[in-house]
Amino acid sequence: MRVLVVHNRYASAQPSGENKVVDQEVELLRSAGHRVGLFERRSDDIAARSLLGKAALPLLVPWNPAVRAELAARLRAERPDVVHIHNVFPLLSPAVLAACADAGVPAVATLHNYTQVCPPGTLRRDGRACAECVGATPLPAVRHGCYRGSRLATVPLAVSLSVNRRRWWSGVERFLCISAAQREVLVRAGMPAERLAVKHNFVPDPGVRRPGAGEHLLYLGRLAEAKGVRLLMAAWDEIAAGGGVGVPLVIAGTGPLEREVTAWAAGRDDVRYAGLYDQDQCRRAVADAVAVVAPSTWREAFGLVVVEAMAAGVPAVAAGHGAFTELVEDGVTGLLHRPGDAASLASCLRRITAGPDPEMGRAARRRYERDFAPAVGLERLLEEYRAAIAGRSALARGGDTRVGRGDGNSR
Repeated sequence: MRVLVVHNRYASAQPSGENKVVDQEVELLRSAGHRVGLFERRSDDIAARSLLGKAALPLLVPWNPAVRAELAARLRAERPDVVHIHNVFPLLSPAVLAACADAGVPAVATLHNYTQVCPPGTLRRDGRACAECVGATPLPAVRHGCYRGSRLATVPLAVSLSVNRRRWWSGVERFLCISAAQREVLVRAGMPAERLAVKHNFVPDPGVRRPGAGEHLLYLGRLAEAKGVRLLMAAWDEIAAGGGVGVPLVIAGTGPLEREVTAWAAGRDDVRYAGLYDQDQCRRAVADAVAVVAPSTWREAFGLVVVEAMAAGVPAVAAGHGAFTELVEDGVTGLLHRPGDAASLASCLRRITAGPDPEMGRAARRRYERDFAPAVGLERLLEEYRAAIAGRSALARGGDTRVGRGDGNSR
């Protein structure tokens, strides 16, 4: 199969699970003999733009005509069977959909977050769950400055969501939701349920398993409020006040709370802040863990670190909401704590370290092999590509009357 992957890569200064998923999916397809091309932009390149170029960037977020022309020309030249769209913000824009329509190539889009119904894509505001814009206009997001705490920065995202909503919903043959929890939110918001499929992210086999009970508890991810970092620190302080659990907490990652985490961990024997791990360090740290901790306070659309732990035969302690409730079977492959509740998180951490259960790790590995291994991910991905191609062929035979197939200036 010939596939063109469209992706705006996130800045390299921050670890991106989405970049990792895209890279692994491309490699998986290529290793299976499929021809995969890339149409990319990199957020790292924004820094090299002129002042005028940077000032003009917000105007291109809703629609970038140069991208439409460039991508359409490439599609006509290469004639891929399908285009797989991931992230289009901020340098690509939904103009990629018009390019696919111009060239008559079916589009599949993986939804890595909630940007179809929420300008910043998080369904959070001021540290709490928020659904004001779901199924409605995104004016509340602008009023509250939901993207980076800035009304001005939120405007391009809100405009793009408003003017391109129907183009997305009519121009994509198959939306790939990364969890059933995410799909449920999007269906309630009015997205076309018949084109919303659940395809979990896969994880490559790390080639290493936990050899014993584990040496530490591990938090691996972005150091941000929404990821539950402050909640984890509060729970760990409660554990430390009670005498600890006999193993240290290792925190690896970077993000806006890095200084706070560094100061909190300084001088403590029960905590180690490790900074940003490379890929090999991540694999070793996960395989050496009693459990991986995922205490997110927002409803994660997926939970890549939880599945990476499963692949190494390591259970997870995760917040009992969002996708975690379908990834972690409480008491079988890990433990679920009450979301946002430090005492509940502390209790789960005590429980999982009090008497490590080897069967819990084995059950986690079995779940990985059944649902998240590369062979499973490849089969599901090809199924969705075939469905998109068949859908486009049927549409072509019956005549195309859907929104978004005409002049790209009408959006």
